[in-house]
Amino acid sequence: MPYHLIPGEPVPAGVRRIVCEEMESAARQLSGQGDPGRDAAIHEARKSLKKIRGALRLMRPEIDPVYRLENHWFRDAGLRLSRFRDAGVMIETFDALREKYGAELGRNRLARIRHGLLARKQQAEAQGNIEAVLGRIAASLLRRKRRVGAWPLAATGFAAIAPGLEASFRRGRKALARVRQDPSAANYHEWRKRVKDHWYHVRLLEGLWDSSMHAYEKRLKDLETWLGEDHNLVVLEEQVKADPEFYGSAAQIALLTKLTGKYQNELRELALTAGHHIYGCKPRQFSRRIRHLWDAWQTHEDGRPKAAVLHVAASP
Repeated sequence: MPYHLIPGEPVPAGVRRIVCEEMESAARQLSGQGDPGRDAAIHEARKSLKKIRGALRLMRPEIDPVYRLENHWFRDAGLRLSRFRDAGVMIETFDALREKYGAELGRNRLARIRHGLLARKQQAEAQGNIEAVLGRIAASLLRRKRRVGAWPLAATGFAAIAPGLEASFRRGRKALARVRQDPSAANYHEWRKRVKDHWYHVRLLEGLWDSSMHAYEKRLKDLETWLGEDHNLVVLEEQVKADPEFYGSAAQIALLTKLTGKYQNELRELALTAGHHIYGCKPRQFSRRIRHLWDAWQTHEDGRPKAAVLHVAASP
């Protein structure tokens, strides 16, 4: 079933269903029953783990006694997978950068840098005993699924999600304010994490949306993508500069640094513009708009919000 609540579904049951489905999906991928490519399977499994943590954060005000333990476990599982996935992401990031600035590079395609990135990926997989790690995480996910039924979820209706939804939006606004005060890589990365939280929460409520809120979700996804690409560029540059003799000549690394900086400026300008629109209202205003949509969604016979109510979410 989809990653969102469905009409008539009690919130506790819906959250448990979603989390269990994502745990099963991640286990299938890591067991080789999903995508035929191992890199793609790890990527899909990590996405499922992030979706689970998004649902946890939405419900944190209610499940706070178990939140820290559960969130820590899923975060740790994701980090164990990231050892293998991050090396592949660096190659993808490098290839995208090289494609974007192909005209400027000419014949200088920075081949030695790419060769070094590929060697690091192969090294990480060989040293990390990748097959055994994936198998252990898959088995642990299926065992841990039994714990979800014991999560202290009781509240239902909009009251069950309103505190988490509002808190997520507030954290995103504060993270954006810090970026504006200090545009450091660390602050941009922190903002990206808060944007991702909000994006997952919006997706969990996807059944409520009209066309304006679908546009809002797309803008939010674009923002998360731009911030993610910015972070990948930061990590790529740091990795190459940490071992320059392994990756290439000083001239090649200087050229890479120039291009990453140029692309980052573009991405951050796009992100700040989108952030201004997304976080232009206050948390309680956003929560009230969603409450209107929720009420209409719950009362309308076909599970879709009434058109007369939808306009309130047209410009969050």
